[in-house]
Amino acid sequence: MRVHFSIITIILTFFVFPAFAQENALLQDRDAYMAGLVSKIKASTVSVGTYYYKDVPMTRFRGTGFAIGDGRRIVTNQHVVDAIKEKKLMFHLRIFHKNLPGKGVKAVLVAEDPFHDLAILEMAGKLPPLPMAAEGTLKEGHQVAITGYPIGFVLGLNATTHTGIVSAIAPVILPTPHGSLIKGEMIKYLEHPWDIIQLDAVAFPGNSGSPVYRIATGEVVGVINKVFVKGKKEYVLKEPTGITYAVPVGFVRKLNRSIKN
Repeated sequence: MRVHFSIITIILTFFVFPAFAQENALLQDRDAYMAGLVSKIKASTVSVGTYYYKDVPMTRFRGTGFAIGDGRRIVTNQHVVDAIKEKKLMFHLRIFHKNLPGKGVKAVLVAEDPFHDLAILEMAGKLPPLPMAAEGTLKEGHQVAITGYPIGFVLGLNATTHTGIVSAIAPVILPTPHGSLIKGEMIKYLEHPWDIIQLDAVAFPGNSGSPVYRIATGEVVGVINKVFVKGKKEYVLKEPTGITYAVPVGFVRKLNRSIKN
């Protein structure tokens, strides 16, 4: 019995414990990397909304955005800006972040692309810009994360992060069994087709404009726009749940280049 116990002790000492320690060290390294990456992304992810002293509440949240370029330009969804236009509050457009003044900083609309549901704002302050991935580098199966404000200011200016994988990269319009199902608004997407990114990570309306980034590189690969796609890609689904879509970052790069300095 003592010999048998000694053999087990030797096996545990020389094989099991070192392997466990090595695996544990790898897990800690991965956790440390992810924590650092999320902290970096949060430093550049903002809330987009309005501040007007006659409003109740004075601060209104509309969506999420993130810094690019020199740190003064903010990418968000065009439908986020449209909501502010409808209220005739563009003059009160603000960018909010914990590293900016409490009332936010003023911003102006400098470019918009309704076709791809993108808009670029320019603000008075500056934040660390996020790097954008090169076109063609994103593949189905890549691990990604989303950082944004899914429930507005409920948690204050504390962005939250969700993780998942790229489920599919496919045309924005679903094939239809009969031409009568194609509405007028959808024709332009058939004439000028483009691929959209489908994720298995859950996003919410407040996440509109959030950056989608590869965990392996920290580079932005897309912009969340679930609300916009609901009438196109998810046309055949009455109550979509658990499906999130993002506009490829290549369209952000193109829109940014169109701005005349």
